[in-house]
Amino acid sequence: MKMQAKTILLAGAVMLAAPASAQFNQPNTYDPTEADLIIEDARIYTPDGWVSSVAIADGVIVAVGDDAAVAPHRAATTQVMDLDGRMVMPGLHDMHVHPLGAGMAQSACDIPHGSNAEAALAVIADCAANAEPGDWITGGGYDNNSLGTTPTRIMLDEVAPDNPIILRDISGHSAWANSRALAIAEIDRDTADPDGGIIERDAAGDPSGVLREAAAMLVSVRIPEVSVEEGAAALLWSLDEMMSYGITAFDDAGVSETTARAYDMLADRGDLKLRARGCLWGRDMSLIARHMEFARDKFSPTCVKLMLDGVPTDGHTAAMVDPYVDGGHSDHDQTARERGLLMIPQDELNTLVADLDRRGFTVKFHAAGDAAVRAGLNAIEFAREQNGFSGQYHNVGHNSFVQMDDIARARDMFATFEFSPYIWYPTPIIGDIRAAVGEERMKRWIPVKDALDAGAHVVAGSDWSVVPSVNPWIAIETLVTRQVPGGGGEVLGAQERITLEQAIDIFTRQSAEQMNSGHATGTIETGKLADMIVLDRNIFEVPITDVHDTKVLMSFVGGELVYQAQ
Repeated sequence: MKMQAKTILLAGAVMLAAPASAQFNQPNTYDPTEADLIIEDARIYTPDGWVSSVAIADGVIVAVGDDAAVAPHRAATTQVMDLDGRMVMPGLHDMHVHPLGAGMAQSACDIPHGSNAEAALAVIADCAANAEPGDWITGGGYDNNSLGTTPTRIMLDEVAPDNPIILRDISGHSAWANSRALAIAEIDRDTADPDGGIIERDAAGDPSGVLREAAAMLVSVRIPEVSVEEGAAALLWSLDEMMSYGITAFDDAGVSETTARAYDMLADRGDLKLRARGCLWGRDMSLIARHMEFARDKFSPTCVKLMLDGVPTDGHTAAMVDPYVDGGHSDHDQTARERGLLMIPQDELNTLVADLDRRGFTVKFHAAGDAAVRAGLNAIEFAREQNGFSGQYHNVGHNSFVQMDDIARARDMFATFEFSPYIWYPTPIIGDIRAAVGEERMKRWIPVKDALDAGAHVVAGSDWSVVPSVNPWIAIETLVTRQVPGGGGEVLGAQERITLEQAIDIFTRQSAEQMNSGHATGTIETGKLADMIVLDRNIFEVPITDVHDTKVLMSFVGGELVYQAQ
């Protein structure tokens, strides 16, 4: 026995003494993995160029290349799919979406974008006529630019006297409430503005009915919350919609406990097909403390959402380095809102982000104004100084306006810029933004090219249902054109146009890295998960102005066919 042990030890010593190249270049004696699925006769977009075939086994890509590359993996049980030359590419990511809210919005009081006051009030009156007395009426979609007037509670009182109403504007950051809703929330002339919110007042000092940012929550918390079952049904509708556009992974950018339990309900019954990361609301520390209670195979509650400011529209709630250029507010708060609202003091934000970073969370900031973007980057920089690089790519979301010196420093601190290119969809919010910030700042509105040129990490998010469609092909096209889908009309920030290859990289490889899954998804390569989509056209061979109309024929997540067009 002693001699045998000595022989084994000697053999081990010889192996350890062998050159590393000899150890790692030993012949592979394993038989090739039998593929469950082989896709052939396709145009497959890979980091190494176009190939024609891919083999998949147990949800993993085992071979990529031509017919000869996949042939060793072909077995009698292998399903073979001939795509007749159609394009295959990695699945897309939406890094900022609100799917439960989008699903619930399907039954809400929806004001068509661009409605004037008469049209909007007619829609609201119809919603009230179909509601029971006392029922809450929620929804929204209005904007001041299109209404042509400042909304008031009196306008709503006249068309819906028997129902409490609160409607969100097109940005989701302002709300329009009637007198019944204000009364239920106990908001009157003596109610102070909450932290991070503004109660607009009329000339007499009474609440006008317009509530900005956190002030809207004073009313919203009085609305009966949806059940987990209702939330799961709404969520499932949205996930099906996202799959139909080729989205295979996403960040849910605002997860409450009800939302988290809705994900769990879908996952536990096998209905959660996409890869979802949940960004828990930063104001709910109890939920954050219990985050792993909600973790599932395809749901990772490992992100935290922090609201740093509002939006750069007529409400002046986005935090800006330089003052807004327009007026339009009551005298009592105009001076205070000259540069918007920064909702978390910098010192407090630094400490919070460093703590979350240390605990392994990815932080997602809402930061539309350049002062809020700067505050978010400051907090990330502080976290790096305290903790080193934790592996978490904290991302500053929206970035409607960013100072060039802040773009330049993002790369070295491993910060991600998450832009919202879907805003080019025809929407009147552009007029509100332009009026608030002025023409000069609009030249670098949503500065995607500046960020890429600086070597920063860049991803994209729709913010659906703030925008009317979750269609990522709208964003991919308009990142290149900076025009409305189909081209034509104004070019918004022409100097920020990028290439189609860069747009795809943002939606695939860079997003996968931001989700800490770059090792597993984001590109079509051997050893990665088979998250792929099949398109009705090769988007590199059609006019760029046709890309928004791209149709997804099939979506695969981990090799499973989760969507197929009819």
